[in-house]
Amino acid sequence: MVQMSLQRSAAMSPRCSLYHSMHHVGGARRRLASCRSQSSCFAYSARPSPIVLKTDSAVDPSEPKNFDSSSSASRSGPYSATCHPSGTTGVLGASSTSSLRFLEKLVCWSTRNGEEAPPFVICNDPLVKKELLSSGNNLASDCGIAIGKLRQKRLFLEQSGACCIVMPCQFLHAWHDEISQGCSVPFLHVGDCVVKELKAANLKPVEYGSNVRVGILSTDNTLAMNCYLNKLENQGFEVLCPDKASMEHTVLPSVDAFRKGDMEGARNLLRVSLQVLLVRAVNTIILASDDLVGILPDDDPLLKKCIDPLDALVSEAIICTRTL
Repeated sequence: MVQMSLQRSAAMSPRCSLYHSMHHVGGARRRLASCRSQSSCFAYSARPSPIVLKTDSAVDPSEPKNFDSSSSASRSGPYSATCHPSGTTGVLGASSTSSLRFLEKLVCWSTRNGEEAPPFVICNDPLVKKELLSSGNNLASDCGIAIGKLRQKRLFLEQSGACCIVMPCQFLHAWHDEISQGCSVPFLHVGDCVVKELKAANLKPVEYGSNVRVGILSTDNTLAMNCYLNKLENQGFEVLCPDKASMEHTVLPSVDAFRKGDMEGARNLLRVSLQVLLVRAVNTIILASDDLVGILPDDDPLLKKCIDPLDALVSEAIICTRTL
């Protein structure tokens, strides 16, 4: 657990831009089948999703309202610059892969104009995710010990001077309410950040007379619903998810093939999963699982219809750290 500020990295693409609406989702090109290992090396694209737009707004997830520049998409209320002059981002992680992707994007996007990246404090513990997984995705008392550990790590980030806290691992956001309870600084929710940018994009329905449809592709529909469904529907979006047959025959086998190193099989299955949603006239598809990001190559045209939620989280974190 360290605090640091990174300079611009020469390895990062100079074309990356925080508010560029034409770039597609950045894929995490994972070369090894052991993608869950902390020691694995990955090459990431820091380019944002197609819908990553500049906004001066915030959302209270318990009561949707118009955004404003005085606060960020969080559970914990407006950010007070007088309490946290450093503009430090607190990163609470349970996956080395997603934490690294977040930090690379944070540094690349925040330094695009020669500015220095904001300092950050990171606390990453993959064992906590394993404990939550062992509970069988139970959102109740079985997760109490793991949730308690995450609250302690969150408190460490608060005491370290973080002006906002993020969780790059989408899996953890199913317990966002429990982890963020009592937090003294904005604790960003990935669902709020995604919804904020979808609203700012002012999307038009693909089919005349229907609402804007958003697809959610995840390896666990229950957790995906807890993270995104209510937030999207409260803002007027129609939400579509793969049915049971699609999950069993394309989505989950795609991840399984990827983990076994069968890239061609994984990509073909994921393309089928995306097409199944696209033919149902969805405007865009949220890749609501870290396992799905990085399977397709960066130049795959289907990614132009996809959103990497981490992009929205990075964008909101930068806004929060610079609202001084």
